[in-house]
Amino acid sequence: MTATPALPPSTAATSGHDSDPSTPGLRQRTPVRARPSVPPSGTAPAPRSGVALVASLLGFTVITIDVSAVNIALPAIRDSLDSGMSGLQWVVDAYTLMFAALMLSAGAFADRTGARRAYTWGIALFTLASLACALAPGIGVLVAARVAQGAAAAVVMPASLALIRQAYGDARARARAIALWTVGGSVAMAAGPVLGGLLTDSAGWRAVFLLNLPVGAVILGLLVRVPHSPRRPAALDIGGQLTAVLALAGLAFAVIEGGHLGWTSGPVLGAAALALVAGYAFRVVEARHRRPMVPLAMLRDRRVAVPLAVGFAVNAAFYGGIFLLGLYYQQLRGMSAIAAGLMFVPMSAVVTVTNLVSPRLAERVGRRPVIVAGQLVFTGAMLAMLPLAAHTPLWLVLVLLLPLSVGGALAVPAVTALLMDVVPQERAGTASGLLNSLRQTGGALAVALFGSLLSGAGGGFSLPGMRVGLLAIAGLLLATAALSRLLLPRG
Repeated sequence: MTATPALPPSTAATSGHDSDPSTPGLRQRTPVRARPSVPPSGTAPAPRSGVALVASLLGFTVITIDVSAVNIALPAIRDSLDSGMSGLQWVVDAYTLMFAALMLSAGAFADRTGARRAYTWGIALFTLASLACALAPGIGVLVAARVAQGAAAAVVMPASLALIRQAYGDARARARAIALWTVGGSVAMAAGPVLGGLLTDSAGWRAVFLLNLPVGAVILGLLVRVPHSPRRPAALDIGGQLTAVLALAGLAFAVIEGGHLGWTSGPVLGAAALALVAGYAFRVVEARHRRPMVPLAMLRDRRVAVPLAVGFAVNAAFYGGIFLLGLYYQQLRGMSAIAAGLMFVPMSAVVTVTNLVSPRLAERVGRRPVIVAGQLVFTGAMLAMLPLAAHTPLWLVLVLLLPLSVGGALAVPAVTALLMDVVPQERAGTASGLLNSLRQTGGALAVALFGSLLSGAGGGFSLPGMRVGLLAIAGLLLATAALSRLLLPRG
């Protein structure tokens, strides 16, 4: 579950501009003549527009459900595949890290190949990878299949939104379609834990992945009726993409395995060195590339850099908290998977309501106060969870988790809107792709951190480790809240 869906630049995509910021990493391009099947602005949607919307919505839904549903299935995966905490961390982070890293150039890939073709390839790969996950005989195969799932999801995300932009030429109709797409992501994230718990308890954890097969087949069937998408020129920054993947993988390995192999062990130090070298190489490549996927000059603007840091911190808190709670409910309290999933329902309802309130509140008091308040509420959520123990009354657990529901949902819409306003129109897709990438990275590293700290003696749940992780995330949130207060414009 997350404070909002993955938040591609849907706000920019509804504006009706000729540049296409609806997929991450795009720049302003020479207009390409649309095919007759794409309705011009100001006309009613074509009959097949609804088919494109349903196909896009289903794809976004299935890649979103996969995140939260798998979190609830982790204890069952551990018992079935005889895995330790490190393996469970990789089951989550293999997906998230590939999603985060490839998000930077997935939009350009969708442009070059055409949105429908890219979306078809992404859904086909995601479906096949889901089958591999369901059939995995061991934790290594499952992690490898999750890598493929994450790569496919990175393509599906921007291509699904590009399909909607293609299908709806009228700005108002497109805005309504994107709103439905966004709501679908919220509902999917809220339903994920419950669905994951129900499937795990009734049919086993493999059913969580098998569910993706019929959905993928339906999407591929719908895509047959969707018109071909035009191809647009888009530069692929291969060097930047490879160095970004290496840097994130090295960093994740160091954090995940540091808690299990030892922080001074050879593999951990080697992974940390790889992350540093690859990170420096990424900077060099981006500085020299004619059309970099991450323009370094853009990052020097504090109105861009601070929202990116806020997105990282907020997702670290939320994804880390969800990972922690899924294990807390099942490992420490002995709850069933379905009962653990149901514990997230009130939280999801509050997230949905707060998402609706946040933009209106930002209009009244300004975005900076809302962004700062959201982070401070999230800090309170981390501190409120410190007293959790095996016998804490469930009603009190739900009360303590209310700030976790509010904080991110309050901050993220305002952060995204601010970022979209301060970057040039032709950089909207690039900035949004970078925001989404850093948000996913923050979540992945938080899962790595909590997993390293939560594994107690004999593989049990460590309450002291939980508290160290919560304090670390609270410190990060306080730091980004201070940066937001000092460096962001009030309006």
